[in-house]
Amino acid sequence: MSTLAELLPHSAGAGAVRVWLKSSAYTRRLLLGSEQADPWESAAGYLAYFVQAHGLLRPDVAVVEVGELIDAWCVRDGGLAARLGNRRRPATALRKLLESEAPKAVLAEVVTAVLSHLRGQTPLVLSMPSPRAWLLHANRMAGGTDDEIDADTVEDAAMYVADLIRSVSAFPVAGLLLEEQRDDRALEAAHIDRYRSVLNVAGHYRWSTVLRLPQGIRMAPETFDGLAAVIGDADPGQTAFGRDDSAAFALGVSVAPLAPNQFHFVEIDPRQQPEAVLEHLARLRARTT
Repeated sequence: MSTLAELLPHSAGAGAVRVWLKSSAYTRRLLLGSEQADPWESAAGYLAYFVQAHGLLRPDVAVVEVGELIDAWCVRDGGLAARLGNRRRPATALRKLLESEAPKAVLAEVVTAVLSHLRGQTPLVLSMPSPRAWLLHANRMAGGTDDEIDADTVEDAAMYVADLIRSVSAFPVAGLLLEEQRDDRALEAAHIDRYRSVLNVAGHYRWSTVLRLPQGIRMAPETFDGLAAVIGDADPGQTAFGRDDSAAFALGVSVAPLAPNQFHFVEIDPRQQPEAVLEHLARLRARTT
């Protein structure tokens, strides 16, 4: 399977990826009855859901939402707070969230099943919170506050995320998407610099890494060295850029043409009607041909 970097629209890529969708909440509502539905209880159950969702939207990138799998398993296992006891350090909360072998085994089975279904025709990307985003999430689950988190704690988080990636390192995954929290106004370049252990592990397995920034966040281009692409509001200029057109897509309004190094990124609003989604997708794809 080609790496994601080889499929992205820039001078070194073939440009096969032009419309990247984040659709899990939408397809769970549509196919499972609720955007909070849990398709992760077994690999067979997840594959049945994935096949329907993939056939419905025909995305350029197939995405498995690893963070959702971990959260669903944690809920079924009784929650995070019960496993922490009196230990409330942010890094400990994330370590406890990610250390169990059971969800890793389910993830490996899911990736095996999805790759078998895709047969190399669509690149598979594992999407998960960035180390900082996952740290914030686990800390909030444990009752902590965001001001307990600094750049050094983010570096610890990156090591735990890297360990999770190693659990599925044998599979021909095309890439990794790290997503920042959408409302994270305190994200700094120093935090992203602490993701290096994740980028190094992904690079060792020839997985391309993409970072999705929070809304309205802009940083210097050198912040993104080592990334195959950045998704956000402003083109960083030195790498492939996923232009976040989610708001325009939800409203059904036209978007500007893509520059040579750009692709559309759309997070589908789970409240959108199927007819509107398919109509907007057809219009968006027509602009990229």
